[in-house]
Amino acid sequence: MFSGSIVALVTPFKNGKVDYETLKKLVEFHLKNGTSAIVPCGTTGESATLTYEEHEEVVRYVVEVTKKRIPVIAGAGSNSTQETIDLSQTAKRDGADAVLLVVPYYNKPTQKGMYEHFRKVAEEVDLPIILYNIPGRTGVNMLPETVAKLARDCKNIVGIKEAAGSLDQVSELIEVCPKDFTLLSGDDSLTLPKLAVGGKGVISVIANIVPKDVAEMCNAWFKGNLEKAKELHHKMFPLVKALFIETNPIPIKTAMGLLGLCSPELRLPLAPMEEKNLEKLKKAMHDYGLL
Repeated sequence: MFSGSIVALVTPFKNGKVDYETLKKLVEFHLKNGTSAIVPCGTTGESATLTYEEHEEVVRYVVEVTKKRIPVIAGAGSNSTQETIDLSQTAKRDGADAVLLVVPYYNKPTQKGMYEHFRKVAEEVDLPIILYNIPGRTGVNMLPETVAKLARDCKNIVGIKEAAGSLDQVSELIEVCPKDFTLLSGDDSLTLPKLAVGGKGVISVIANIVPKDVAEMCNAWFKGNLEKAKELHHKMFPLVKALFIETNPIPIKTAMGLLGLCSPELRLPLAPMEEKNLEKLKKAMHDYGLL
């Protein structure tokens, strides 16, 4: 159910408000270009600056537009266990197929704290749960043994978006977790290497602008066409690096603005790109053939 190219969808804004007309167009864009699932209200969707009401409405609207054509994995993580439960239960009520739950940030919980947090959510929420490990954002790294214990003890914890940037950690996760546990890349530049050691797909930022290429790379790997997968990996690699030259989602929103997919509007404290970095992004997009 959760494999291939899964987009970490941006939240388009217009004059400070969520732009639902454009959001609908973005969802249809992904449906036409081979994206296998959609994650609204994740990091790339600027969840940290959405109000609770906006968060709920964006998830509900994306579910409504997709009409079950592909799964919707709602971002519902928080640094508060009760808030995570509330967001997850709301996502279930509004028709989401699963939730993506980031490791609690700022609190810097211990491994025991992380385990108890996710165990409690899993007990309270009757939906498939995908964990999200991203130490660069949260300040703590959820270790493979903690993930494996959660996967064994909680039947609805079905996978992880792993974004620690370590292939060693990915290999350890594959080794210690149950065979049916799904590992998804959280680093666009490492998607193909992670597929090679047992990953099932990616929750992707770059798929916001080149969804067909990300989907084709994953599909080529699954079909055993390694040369095609490698070709697409190397094609996308320079653009991926440019899309992370500043804090995500600043560059991807900027790129989408340049392509006319949505406004580049961000919410503070995210700010427009520095001019020198903008030029690097434009060059990468030009070299790719997008501009």
